[in-house]
Amino acid sequence: MKNIVVLISGSGSNLQAIIDACEQKRIPGTIRAVFSNKADAFGLERAREAGIPQHALAANQFASREAFDRELMHEIDAYAPDVVVLAGYMRILSAEFVQHYQGKLLNIHPSLLPKYPGLNTHRQALDNGDTEHGTSVHFVTEELDGGPVILQAKVPVFAGDDEAEITSRVQAQEHAIYPLVVSWFLNGRLKMQDNHAWLDDIKLPPEGYAAE
Repeated sequence: MKNIVVLISGSGSNLQAIIDACEQKRIPGTIRAVFSNKADAFGLERAREAGIPQHALAANQFASREAFDRELMHEIDAYAPDVVVLAGYMRILSAEFVQHYQGKLLNIHPSLLPKYPGLNTHRQALDNGDTEHGTSVHFVTEELDGGPVILQAKVPVFAGDDEAEITSRVQAQEHAIYPLVVSWFLNGRLKMQDNHAWLDDIKLPPEGYAAE
């Protein structure tokens, strides 16, 4: 079985989706550990309930972002990960960290990238009057939310929607597509090459995989 390490900062709903998919054998791997930069992140409780080792590192205990990330890499590497999954991990990663896990570092971002990198994506979609919004799974590169997109899911934005309604709609899609992408990767179907995502040896377009 392949080894998965998950990084979180908050409630861990995408972590739960991946835990469930592993238990249901939809992902050919095991979550070996969950790390958080927030000791009170509810996702750590989700890991505890699933019998997964959980770790919290506080940034204020380190002199720099690079020092924090070096310790995080050291602790992650003890689990020999085949893939490192960012599931609502809210720290910007150092270049050293990204390079260390290049090609096996995945993230999910709540927008249809390249639209709305960074924070407050649902608010931006509402403020701009978008009728369509969504989420993107992508490989992580040193460019914030700029790595090659693997898969996107779109949701409608209706008149009168608030952020909570859009968040719920987007998260439902996230919980479906993130475990799928992790399974593609661990099954050897997915790779990053020449700063592009490739699935089944076919280079994916900028918006990622699109079913016929």
